[in-house]
Amino acid sequence: MLLVELEGHSNLGSPFGHDRLPYEAVTLLTTKAGGVLRGRQITPDLALQEYLDASGLGRVSSRLVRSGAVEVVATAAPGIRDLLALGKIRQLEQRREADLIVVDAPAAGHAVTFLRAPTGLATAASSGPVRYQAEQVLELFGDASRCQVVLVTLPEEAPVTEVIETAFSLEDLVGLHLGPVVVNSCWPAIDGLDAALARRDATCPAERAARYRLDRIAAQTDELARLRAELPLPQLELPFLFTTAVDRAGVDQLADVLVEQLDRGLG
Repeated sequence: MLLVELEGHSNLGSPFGHDRLPYEAVTLLTTKAGGVLRGRQITPDLALQEYLDASGLGRVSSRLVRSGAVEVVATAAPGIRDLLALGKIRQLEQRREADLIVVDAPAAGHAVTFLRAPTGLATAASSGPVRYQAEQVLELFGDASRCQVVLVTLPEEAPVTEVIETAFSLEDLVGLHLGPVVVNSCWPAIDGLDAALARRDATCPAERAARYRLDRIAAQTDELARLRAELPLPQLELPFLFTTAVDRAGVDQLADVLVEQLDRGLG
């Protein structure tokens, strides 16, 4: 599996001991069964330089990138930076660099703009490499066997509303196929907590904390039900980790939960 981080987004390599993922893929993890997890970062500047090198312009590619040519082109053609990143991802998929490529795309606010870039540039460019690249990315987007979007949200009112709106925008405006929705930070219920509270002094700090947890779980349950009703997609629920940062142990814990749910079948 290949994990791809886009420029300017979360550092996915941190739990595996990498402060910053490089442009070229590095091995993050090797399992006892022989599986390999690799990771890399994709930046528009280096994607452009690689494209120019492959096109026989190696002597000028580094100079163009250092001179800020990408920024000049990006100003003249909005969306070109996003297309460069998406074009590189398409190339990795076409070359079968991994059995599965997971891309950490921008958050909902920028996701639709990011993924609409090929459509806008395909319309604006009547021919040439930009048009060709945009069409190739759109072909990838339209094939559910090659590309799906897995949306991630929290079990709270505003994030659920946002992910529902994003899902319909991606289908209607971009034509992408949607996979399951991942719901992060779900608080697990504690059996018997409500009955225990009914017999205790509600003014005790511990009782107030327990009441807060019950209220939080009730609100979470309502939002998960609303998400299921308004966005009929399978849901994968990940537990809330009581930590300020997700380390390798946390990643393993979340992976185990995902595997367990996938083994049971998406519901």
